[in-house]
Amino acid sequence: MFLEQIEKTNDIKEIRPEDYNALAEEIRQFLIQSISVTGGHLGSNLGAVELTMALHLSLNLPEDKIIWDVGHQSYTHKILTGRREAFVNLRKYGGISGFPKRKESDCDCFDTGHSSTSISAGLGMVKARDLEGGKNTIVSVIGDGSLTGGMAYEALNNASRLETNFIIILNDNNMSISENVGGVSKYLNNIRTADMYLDLKEGVYNSLHGKSRYGDKVVSQIRRAKSSFKHLVVPGMFFEDMGITYLGPVDGHNITEMMRMFKEARKIKGAVMLHVITQKGRGYAPAERHPARFHGAEPFTIETGIPSKPRTKANYTDIFSTVMCKLGQRDEKVVAITAAMPDGTGLKRFRNMYPDRFFDVGIAEEHAVTFAAGLAAGGLKPIVAVYSSFLQRAYDQILHDVCIQNLPVIFAIDRAGLVGSDGETHQGIFDLSYLSSIPNMHIMAPKNKWELSDMIKFAVAFAAPVAIRYPRGEAFDGLKEYREPVVYGKSEPIYEEKEIMLLAVGSMVKVALEVRRQLKEMGHSCSLTNARFVKPIDEAAVKEACQKHKLIVTLEENVASGGFGEKVRACVDSLHTKTDVLCIAIPDEYVEHGNVELLKQEIGIDADSIVEKITAERRRRK
Repeated sequence: MFLEQIEKTNDIKEIRPEDYNALAEEIRQFLIQSISVTGGHLGSNLGAVELTMALHLSLNLPEDKIIWDVGHQSYTHKILTGRREAFVNLRKYGGISGFPKRKESDCDCFDTGHSSTSISAGLGMVKARDLEGGKNTIVSVIGDGSLTGGMAYEALNNASRLETNFIIILNDNNMSISENVGGVSKYLNNIRTADMYLDLKEGVYNSLHGKSRYGDKVVSQIRRAKSSFKHLVVPGMFFEDMGITYLGPVDGHNITEMMRMFKEARKIKGAVMLHVITQKGRGYAPAERHPARFHGAEPFTIETGIPSKPRTKANYTDIFSTVMCKLGQRDEKVVAITAAMPDGTGLKRFRNMYPDRFFDVGIAEEHAVTFAAGLAAGGLKPIVAVYSSFLQRAYDQILHDVCIQNLPVIFAIDRAGLVGSDGETHQGIFDLSYLSSIPNMHIMAPKNKWELSDMIKFAVAFAAPVAIRYPRGEAFDGLKEYREPVVYGKSEPIYEEKEIMLLAVGSMVKVALEVRRQLKEMGHSCSLTNARFVKPIDEAAVKEACQKHKLIVTLEENVASGGFGEKVRACVDSLHTKTDVLCIAIPDEYVEHGNVELLKQEIGIDADSIVEKITAERRRRK
């Protein structure tokens, strides 16, 4: 096996060119086998095998730098830098991450996880290189999906001013360019990047520039004539007009051809965009047929591609999907917005049923929110479905464009709380804090699947901004008998006793049930209240709890700073009562990847850890 010869960085350069394709096939089979067991991002990695190999063959890592946009396609990069054996613990607690991590390898030069960042980061590294007098090559890899993000264009605009080499690879697995245009473009690229052409162009420009009063005019006329001709035949003129040299398209599964193009790209003194065409899911039929399903795959059976542990219960995304379809039928003013996540957020069915009221804006969360504000200002009822971790990219738009105007935009925040295997960049543990800081924002969290439905219906009828946050995974179906109507700013008592009050937010209600059971077995009298609202908190309920209980315990799946617990503590302090407050929350730190239940134990928000903290607090206060 050729793959076994890859033990460390740059070992791939010992592989003979005639064996490149065999190595690529071995890498694909290794990825399929590994991810079928651990889960992970399969489709994007299968499509980037040859591209990654060509980069490693052409560059000298770690001196040269590769910045992977998002980073979920970096598995082959990890294999080629000596981490193949670590894939047995891919995305597990204590194992390697599914994204580039600087602490893992000096070949991972920049941590990523969110999209549209690689060009900005790469440009920064280019300027640092130039200021330090370095000569290494900087390459940013960005996908066609990530290129829909506005930040990418901000970076391109800035990169156009470069006078030193910076290579941007557009990994395109979606858009198509006709063969005849591609052939002409390829021919032009050969001319424009040939040593003789580059030397001649630079020599002519330098000779004419500033030599006489006519020199600069001649240079300008040459450039205009060249640009007019290229507009007819070059498909990348959008980039060329920005001042970025465009090369391609090139077959992203032809290693030799890509290596040749990388060599040409390194000659250019400025930013260069190399357009590479790849096939997502290449080499594995189920992933080729259903690329969205294998974007982030759960463990699966290789022969069929079917998950090895199929879900038996609906998750919160399923519940949201059903409610949205019903709301769309009842109210024609309800519209839905997603930032390139119709499947992940559960809006696929709504899109199929009401295509005119569904809007996928691409990977552009900032635009999604302000677009929703415009829809609301126009009299519609927009619902923005987004992951918690991605919504934080649009903080300014929420504050400035939605909440200042008090527009009735609804934020359906999926993956709120710990999400597990994707790690620090994807944990949805900050939304209660950053949303609570914004005036006119109202925040709710459901305890179970029925309450999620009720809260969405409440929000649609509410004439102000509303955020509803719910976790990843199976929807809790307990406490069905507790379904009082949602009333603005009011919590929901579930069990009323004395001594200890458990005041839980959303997903932590289920945990609080187990905490209460254990405390009662220990002889403690324990109440349980479902907070429902995080902003505004139910101050009347807090005041009543102080009158009846010696200890109030707040439980939330959010960081402590700026969270629900802080608000309750401030309320209790203002009452000048003797009641103590114990805040159970995620520590103010980034939480790495791993199984969610294991992570809860590690950070102390599982039932057993909470019981220990409560009993310790009671002993301390006696």
